[in-house]
Amino acid sequence: MAHSLRTLLGWLAIAAVAVGSSFASGAAQAAAGWSFLPHQALYELSLVKSRGSNAINSARGRILYNFSGSACEGYTSEFRQVSELDSGEGKVTLSDLRSTSWEDGAGKSYRFKIDARTNDSDASPVDGMAERSGDHITVKLTQPEAKTFTLDGATVFPTEQIQRIVAAAKEGKSVLELTVYDGSDNGQKVYNTLSVIGQPIKGDKAVVSPDPSTSNEQMKSLTRWPVTVSYYDRDAKAAGGEQTPVYAMQFELFENGVSRALVLDYNDFVISGALGKFDVKDSKPCN
Repeated sequence: MAHSLRTLLGWLAIAAVAVGSSFASGAAQAAAGWSFLPHQALYELSLVKSRGSNAINSARGRILYNFSGSACEGYTSEFRQVSELDSGEGKVTLSDLRSTSWEDGAGKSYRFKIDARTNDSDASPVDGMAERSGDHITVKLTQPEAKTFTLDGATVFPTEQIQRIVAAAKEGKSVLELTVYDGSDNGQKVYNTLSVIGQPIKGDKAVVSPDPSTSNEQMKSLTRWPVTVSYYDRDAKAAGGEQTPVYAMQFELFENGVSRALVLDYNDFVISGALGKFDVKDSKPCN
């Protein structure tokens, strides 16, 4: 589960909208009138179903997420997820994941710190940064060990991943493939992702399961899309030409980057994340 929690990071570093699918500059984003919504969100986790050989009896937990910044100064996210999994016969696993990250408005720089603990084990810190230059990305890790390596320049960081999905949704596209680096799994894992985007849900449409995001005055008029993102291990070989995702996420994504109605599918079990609290934070527009 600790591995799955780390890979979950990238997606829950929820950011938002920019126009186009190329590497737009922060100034271009600001000029286009698009902006992220600084906010704090609390998601309540619970077990939806369990399946497979590693089935669990129950699951509960919380995700607390803080997002701030702008296209000019970059975007900062603070994330904490605490999860308790009961696999029966007194086997309970408590996972505590904390992370902070910063990504500049142009998607050229990404800094991250991740601290994962399971039960009473020692922390497993990951600390590093990634810089885009020309046709490649250079990653420099200081923890868990000093290491430098390069990635293909087509790889995107978490904020730009969301940017691309929203841009694709606005263009009416239903499928988007991206290679994503988020610093998870000791800072060396890269994922191929497949995003499937559903039909837009207009803000004036009745909500079956309302939550604080759908009742917020700044959110009521916004369009959102049902999205499923499947994460595949880029380095794993597909058996028989078909690869199973490491995990998948379903959610409704607002055009300003807020996510609601999370469903996290880890293959052996599925967890829902209901938005319990939602607060909009003060923001400073780009000059």
